[in-house]
Amino acid sequence: MDEPGRPQRRRPYVIGITGNIGAGKSTVSRLLTELGAATIDADKVAHRVMRPGAAAHARIVQTFGPEVVLPSGQIDRARLGAIVFRDPAALDHLEEIVHPATIAAINRQIARARAAVVAVEAIKLIEAGMAASVDSIWVVVAGREQQIERIMGRGLSRAEAEQRIDAQSPPELKLALADVVIDNSGSLDETRQQVRAAWQQSVGASDGANRTAQKPA
Repeated sequence: MDEPGRPQRRRPYVIGITGNIGAGKSTVSRLLTELGAATIDADKVAHRVMRPGAAAHARIVQTFGPEVVLPSGQIDRARLGAIVFRDPAALDHLEEIVHPATIAAINRQIARARAAVVAVEAIKLIEAGMAASVDSIWVVVAGREQQIERIMGRGLSRAEAEQRIDAQSPPELKLALADVVIDNSGSLDETRQQVRAAWQQSVGASDGANRTAQKPA
């Protein structure tokens, strides 16, 4: 509760960055950092809620068995990924466990943020129901072959890269709800120009840095 006589704390303008794997969401997030935004990586938040003793850990072990646990007690993300990316039902179960805890943690970070603009990078921003927490949805796109090459650059085989792409919802579902579309199939400078233009369109036009704190409807 706000103390009497104190100015009401302002809520940051929140940009949700989404797009399928390998599209270049992290690139756009870094470019927004250059413009002054604070950034939240939903995948890193999800890692934290899966740690031993955290919200999702016990349920993951209960659902997928002790074989997904490393000797340290941490979740073996490689083994868990091998299970869920070849079984849509298993992926659904995992997301039912992880998404609510991740969203709650992200909303707490947004509430504590001191920056005028916060960018949340989340591959399942829309599918997880996180869109209600953001003011503008930015969808990052790239060609399938570029996505595959970028994923393979993370140490996965081509077959594994294609499996991960195919396990996700079609980009058209995200594009239908996009306020901004960033085409990340060109050079970094081309992407930077799009991000700067979108920043002016989304943040500047809405005066988002000066809005009174309130939760979005």
